[in-house]
Amino acid sequence: MFTGIITDIGEVSKVEMRGDLHARISTRYDMASVDLGASIACNGICLTVVDKGAGWFDVDISAESITKTNIMQGNVAWPVGTRLNLERALKLGDELGGHIVSGHVDGVAKVVSVLDEGESTRFVFESPAALARFIAPKGSVTLNGTSLTVNDVEGCQFGVNIIPHTKAHTTWGVVKAGDVVNLEIDTLARYVARLAEFEA
Repeated sequence: MFTGIITDIGEVSKVEMRGDLHARISTRYDMASVDLGASIACNGICLTVVDKGAGWFDVDISAESITKTNIMQGNVAWPVGTRLNLERALKLGDELGGHIVSGHVDGVAKVVSVLDEGESTRFVFESPAALARFIAPKGSVTLNGTSLTVNDVEGCQFGVNIIPHTKAHTTWGVVKAGDVVNLEIDTLARYVARLAEFEA
């Protein structure tokens, strides 16, 4: 489990496709404190540390994860140099500053527009139609691993505002219109919708 509060920006330093995708990610985390088998959310994707060293960790990525996320950029999977929002798994007693995030990406959302509003920046996204019903005004959503509050919803489009601190400490400062981002819907919304199906 995660909270959607980003604690480092990593960078893809090595990628190899052999059966599954294997990637090395550079980080400022103290990897001596991270166990093999630990989970780290990379742009919101829960991945398992399979090897590590000072300033880096390796992950294996299945075809399922590739098809559900924005890992593929054109015909290239995670080009070297790709920057990633990182978050270590939640520990018992940690502060829950965002919302409960599983790291299981539901799909991708397309950035429709980016507009500065005062000191913050308003992003408008278009979600897949199958996921749009789970996104509600003032509800939570996870985008590229970041816990964000939905401002408004119109059909499959929804807007969020990102403050300067978030832009400075995540990859949101370089996201532009036309990009696709990893989308995880709120777990609570998922279960409420599922219960409603049984009651209908």
